[in-house]
Amino acid sequence: MGNGTGGRIVVGVDGSQASRSALRWAVEQARVTGGTVEALSAWEYPAFYGWVGSVPVADGFDPEELATRTLAEAVAEAAGSEPPVKITQMVIPGNAARALLDTAAGAALLVVGSRGLGGFSGALLGSVSRHLTEHAPCPVVVLREGQEHTAA
Repeated sequence: MGNGTGGRIVVGVDGSQASRSALRWAVEQARVTGGTVEALSAWEYPAFYGWVGSVPVADGFDPEELATRTLAEAVAEAAGSEPPVKITQMVIPGNAARALLDTAAGAALLVVGSRGLGGFSGALLGSVSRHLTEHAPCPVVVLREGQEHTAA
């Protein structure tokens, strides 16, 4: 991290507006600090999605392909065709919180969006973002949906 670089910024992307805001914020932060961005999308088969044995019954349902496409679209939207910083796209099978915590080891920052879907004040952070803030190996930035601030 010496020699003027701002380090790795890990950002979780799930396709939601909140995660897209988090990705835009991370790209701008990396641009300002001379860092790099690792945009991560995790996927797992939904437990309710008709399983027979160990084979999902869904015709044409490919969560890995969907996560890969969602991530690529979010990066293109956030950073344009010529990103101002190095952005690595990672699609990882398994639990999102676990994948983000593992990837954030040694990172300068972990950035996530929070939809804050709870109807009461104690649920301002979603369960994933709350878990990350409690267990992350580095500082965490949580962007609430609609609270993105742009550089002046």
